[in-house]
Amino acid sequence: MLEIRNLHVKFHSRCREAVSGVSLTIADGEILGLVGESGSGKSVTAMSVAGLLPRKQCDYSGDILLDGMDLLHTDRAALRKIQGRDIGVVFQEPQSSLDPLMKVGRQVEECLLLHTDLSKEERRARVITAMTAVELPNPEALYDKYPHELSGGMLQRAMIAAAAVTHPKLLLLDEPTTALDVTIQAQILTLLKKLNRDYGMSMLFISHNLNVVRKLSSRVAVMQTGVIVETGATEDVYAHPQHPYTQKLVAAIPTRKKPNF
Repeated sequence: MLEIRNLHVKFHSRCREAVSGVSLTIADGEILGLVGESGSGKSVTAMSVAGLLPRKQCDYSGDILLDGMDLLHTDRAALRKIQGRDIGVVFQEPQSSLDPLMKVGRQVEECLLLHTDLSKEERRARVITAMTAVELPNPEALYDKYPHELSGGMLQRAMIAAAAVTHPKLLLLDEPTTALDVTIQAQILTLLKKLNRDYGMSMLFISHNLNVVRKLSSRVAVMQTGVIVETGATEDVYAHPQHPYTQKLVAAIPTRKKPNF
């Protein structure tokens, strides 16, 4: 479904590559966790997949294929047809991602406006269905509310609804639970599992927290300074980390009993 081959990205303002030879695959319906500390290259990898790389500010090479279509080297017009339709993106801070002057429902609706021929009534019905799917209470009323009228957890649900409303092939989630408290975080992870199960969406879930990734992803890739240092089934990597950096991440997880290695 998604294949990243030998991806290199170097920003002109930086001395070293942000991403250095990354190769990853995500199968249909799979949730892959990408874990690493801040600055490890996780978000740049996601930006490259989403077509959001500022091409004039960096040098890049490699291949990113979505069902065989090259995302890294295709022109912007072709990318715009894919963004929002085949690839949905959820960022860490919904408050900065949503327009404070536009009603929430209209923002969830935007991708439908761009990528479908649905009527206004059909789009609204689809948005209400998407908001219901992410378990937003009273979606008919929330449709006409502004972002400042919603809590942080509700805003993140609205962002997920906006990214998933077209039923994309791939959902990119860049630290989507980091700004949320533990209870809301758990609810969002449960919601993502449900969307994956109900719609078969593949997901790339990015986090600095291996414990959060463990709760959602069946497979994990560990990234350090632009390089994938370890990949494998999430439980195997958690129980028997091979790379020293992965061992450090596992050791930092606050648990009563840590695995021996």
